[in-house]
Amino acid sequence: MSISIAAVIREFVYNGVNLLDPGPAFSPDQVRDLYTAQYPELTTAAVDGPALTGEIARYTFVRAAGAKGAHA
Repeated sequence: MSISIAAVIREFVYNGVNLLDPGPAFSPDQVRDLYTAQYPELTTAAVDGPALTGEIARYTFVRAAGAKGAHA
């Protein structure tokens, strides 16, 4: 029996757009924070995942549902 080690490739997705992984030194939350300059709405987004498919770990940034203008 042999054990093989495969590198997991991280994939980040927001609003249907694949975002580049800045590297394994960044946590998924730090990746989200890095992209807030380009996508300001990510400031309040949640990180969903990872969803594993083969050797790909997909993280999805999900915008928080707003309650603006809602009455309690």
